[in-house]
Amino acid sequence: MMRALYTAATGMIAEQTNVDGIANNLSNVNTTGYKTERTEFKSLLYQTLQTRTTTANGENKPVGAQVGLGTRVAATMSVYTQGPLLASEVKTDFAIAGDGFFAVRDINGETYYTRSGNFTWSMDANGNTILATAEGDPVLDREGNVIMVPEGVPSESMIFNEDGSIYYKNPQTNDVVALNQSFALYQFNNPAGLEKLAGSKLAATAASGNPMLEGVTPGLTLSTVKQCYLEGSNVNVADEMVNMIIAQRAYELNSKAIQTSDSMLDTANNLKR
Repeated sequence: MMRALYTAATGMIAEQTNVDGIANNLSNVNTTGYKTERTEFKSLLYQTLQTRTTTANGENKPVGAQVGLGTRVAATMSVYTQGPLLASEVKTDFAIAGDGFFAVRDINGETYYTRSGNFTWSMDANGNTILATAEGDPVLDREGNVIMVPEGVPSESMIFNEDGSIYYKNPQTNDVVALNQSFALYQFNNPAGLEKLAGSKLAATAASGNPMLEGVTPGLTLSTVKQCYLEGSNVNVADEMVNMIIAQRAYELNSKAIQTSDSMLDTANNLKR
């Protein structure tokens, strides 16, 4: 009975983590580029009560008796399915159709990746107009340089193609001029292995593999960049509500197991000799 108490307690702890993940999914239902998370469980050790043996008559008993000691959270997996493309009137909003990730650079010079394309024009320390995230992190091109508006060209004259290439309209001649820059789109062998950071940023890890630049790494299906669109969260509210109900019921069942074990212990302690 003591074993049942601790086993049920592990179930309650695991289901609490599951509910925390579901709550995080629901809270990010309107977060641009957010990918839903799924909690994975695994069983703990098993205690052998009886090994495979023979009966008194010499008959084989090939199956032993083992009791599991509960469960724990194995991992929290992100599901990188395509989110819906939501139309926007902002020209610096971009959505990726495909498996690619934008590359951005933080204040420490580290490169991170994101599916959130709600960018804006910003000024750097040298007075240049650059494309940046809402947090002010510069967006990078294929060469690892900051995407920048040429001097003397208004930001409204910038043109972005679906293949990620960037052009601008010459304000004097109205000619379309190719800018020697294009969006850097990276893919990963295992996107679920990316480390999630604040602000929808992702960091490459050993589990995710090294970033692979589209157009350079062979075998990759190229993504497209949709201007005036944002990729919405891929959270399915109905599914998350069902998952929450299931997790709540599992939590209640484990609490009932603890109550039952406690009641049985109380009965055993009050037995008269």
